[in-house]
Amino acid sequence: MKLSVIVPVYNMASGDKLSWCLDSLVNQTVRDYEIIAVDDCSTDDSLKILREYERKFPDKVRVIASPENRRQGGAKNLGLSQAAGEWIGFIDSDDWVTPDYYEKLLARGEETGADMVGCDYHLTSAHSMEIGQVVHNNRPEQTGMLTKEKYRSLILDSGSLVVKIYRRHIILDYPNRFPEHIFYEDNAIGNSWMLRARHFEYLQEPLYYYYQHETSTVHTITKQRCLDRMEAARVMVREARQFGFLEEYYPEIESSFTTLFYVNTLFSYMAGVKKKEYGFVRALGREMREAFPGFMRNPYYQERVHEEERRLIRMHMKSTLYFMLYYKLLWMYRNFRKRIDEKQAPKNKGA
Repeated sequence: MKLSVIVPVYNMASGDKLSWCLDSLVNQTVRDYEIIAVDDCSTDDSLKILREYERKFPDKVRVIASPENRRQGGAKNLGLSQAAGEWIGFIDSDDWVTPDYYEKLLARGEETGADMVGCDYHLTSAHSMEIGQVVHNNRPEQTGMLTKEKYRSLILDSGSLVVKIYRRHIILDYPNRFPEHIFYEDNAIGNSWMLRARHFEYLQEPLYYYYQHETSTVHTITKQRCLDRMEAARVMVREARQFGFLEEYYPEIESSFTTLFYVNTLFSYMAGVKKKEYGFVRALGREMREAFPGFMRNPYYQERVHEEERRLIRMHMKSTLYFMLYYKLLWMYRNFRKRIDEKQAPKNKGA
């Protein structure tokens, strides 16, 4: 078997989301591949739809019904346990790909001897094959035989895991799998996979359609999602320590942890969670200091974190209470200014 494509599925029946994904997969131009669709205890008609595709395409589609909800990481692990392909790819069940997506990635991998191959993607909010907002998932200078400098670059800017394929040994020759029962599972293990690769290739073509809608993980901010992101960052560091690359790539791991665990969590929590808890914000800062005491001196932190965010973080490190009060006042002021600007906009337009 040349390729195994693993599709974790949970409640994607509405709006033809799941059908768009599966249609794009069963119509791939590549030969000798399998689609392993894992239903994660959906409460809608997702499993029924999967069974229909399995019946229509028995030579391509295999369905696994998980007996419990294990989130995407658990569903992916179930798929990995059954994967027979020399290469392994993943796709989110609300996304879709061009008909030649896997053929092009596999061809590049086989031609060059690469063990990891990716491409660009485009963001879209409509089910169509038109090109949307193109996102460059990686950069040309990250490709080829991987050196320490390229590994450093990939740790900092890995690109999406689902917009890549991997030779199976990178994943399955090691005991660790995706963390289960949390979101952001890709962030937890992506570095380990990349650092096992020896040769990375990248097609500068948008072959993957990343569907944006209100229920997307990136658009949903809750305390639990914040906790999941924090746990994913902890796993990322544990993996680095277990597989022996924490010290060698310490600045890059520290920067990645700071962004995932702390910066993104702090500001998404403050902006998106209505009932903000002092204890949560205080504990977040305390654990950040304990994990990486010198994170604010990291050169990547200085380069990549916005100056205003760094100022607010310094404030948070000194006093959680002062930070939360200041942030609330700042938020109120900005909303006030926004309303004023919106009221003045028609007058300015008329003038």
